[in-house]
Amino acid sequence: MDARMVQKWNLVVGKNDTVFVLGDAVFRNKAMAEAVIKSLKGFKHLVAGNHDVRSDTWYKDVGFHTIYRYPIIVNGFFVLSHEPVYLNDHMPYVNIHGHLHSRKMAGDNYINVCVENTEYAPVLLDTIIDRYKTGEEKTCCTNGTL
Repeated sequence: MDARMVQKWNLVVGKNDTVFVLGDAVFRNKAMAEAVIKSLKGFKHLVAGNHDVRSDTWYKDVGFHTIYRYPIIVNGFFVLSHEPVYLNDHMPYVNIHGHLHSRKMAGDNYINVCVENTEYAPVLLDTIIDRYKTGEEKTCCTNGTL
């Protein structure tokens, strides 16, 4: 499975692309993790999940460039997090998250990009933005057709 996911990743991600991994990234020992993570193209940034309990140094050693322990905002509109964050009706954000596997949060402001929903391949932020702007998010991110 690791080899297939690496292959799918490297078909989508270029050498100089920036990638945000939304948590629960590594369930291996350091040597195995390093072999997999360093074989992935791009600059990899980890938004840590509930299973990412090792030190930031450990994650940097295996190939991540930056480790975020809290959600981050990109493009002034998208909140990247591992677990979905609460967004009330007055917050002008969309939460791109993982953690829920194939489940979906209620509301149009949540996009679940767990690998179960993305055919085990990364999804370009531009693809999510384009589909969200055109109203296609309801079909693109909930049934594995991203």
